[in-house]
Amino acid sequence: MLALARWLMRGTPYAAGGAALAALVPWLFLLGAAIAALVTLRKGFAPALPVIIAAALPAGFWWVQGDVIPLASVLLVTLMAVILRERMRWGETLIVGTLAAAAMVQLGIFSPPGGTELMLEQLRESSEEIDRMLTEFANQGIDTPTLAATVIGGVTGLVVLLAAIACLALARSWQAGLYNPGGFREEFHTLRLTPKELAILVVLGVAGMALGAQALAMLSWIPLLIAGIALVHGFIGIKGMNGLWLVAFYVLLITTWPTILIVLLLGLIDTFANVRARLARSN
Repeated sequence: MLALARWLMRGTPYAAGGAALAALVPWLFLLGAAIAALVTLRKGFAPALPVIIAAALPAGFWWVQGDVIPLASVLLVTLMAVILRERMRWGETLIVGTLAAAAMVQLGIFSPPGGTELMLEQLRESSEEIDRMLTEFANQGIDTPTLAATVIGGVTGLVVLLAAIACLALARSWQAGLYNPGGFREEFHTLRLTPKELAILVVLGVAGMALGAQALAMLSWIPLLIAGIALVHGFIGIKGMNGLWLVAFYVLLITTWPTILIVLLLGLIDTFANVRARLARSN
C-alpha cells in the first residue's frame, strides 16, 4: 500500500486518476476517499481540490444511481482531513466528523430510496413475524415509518462515520510512511480526548436527545470509542506485546457489546487519568 501511495504522490494527475478510478469501482470508493485525504493532509485543501473533485465526480454518479454512501464518505473524509491538517488534533477532528455525519442523518440523506413505507411493506410481505411486530408497534401509537427511517439512517451514518475515520487513519499512515516513518504509530498511540472535548460530546448527546436530533445522540459516543481503541493500541505498544493481542481485541470489539462498553469506559478514564503517560513513567 505504501508503494501505491508513493506512486500517487508523484503528481496531481496520478492522484486524481487513482482517486477517480477507485471511486468509480464499486466497494473501492473508500480507497478513493483515502487518496483525496492523503493529498489534502500533505498539500492542503486548495492544492488537493482537483483530486477531491476527481473522487467526488464518480461518487456523484453513484448518488444519481441511488447510492449516497460513496459521495458522503468522500466529503466526510475530506472534511476531517482538512480539520486534522489545520488543528493537528484527532479529538477535534472526530468531533467535527461526528457533527457532519449526524447532520447527514438528520437531513435524511441516508433514507432508503423510495421511502421507508415501501421498505416496510416489503418487510411485512417477507416475514409474518416482522408483520406482527410492526403491527404491535402501530397499535402502541409508534410511528413505524419514522422509527424505521431513524434506525436505518442512524445505522448507515454510524457505518459511514467509522469507515471515514478508518480512511483518514489510512491516509495519515500513508503520509507518515512517506514523510515521517513511525509518526502515525506514535500519534495514534497518544490519541486521547481532553476533558473539554469530552464535555462537548456530552453536551452534543444531551442536546440531541432534548431537541429530537436523535442522530447526535446515536453518534456522539464514536470519538470516545476511538480514544479507547487508541488506548488499547498504546498499552500493547508500551508493553511490547505480540500483535496477535490486537487481532483478538478487534475480534471481540466487533462481535461483543460488552467489549465496546469496556473500551468506552477506558476512553473515559483515560481522559482524566492519562493512562499511557502513567504506564510510560512506570516502565
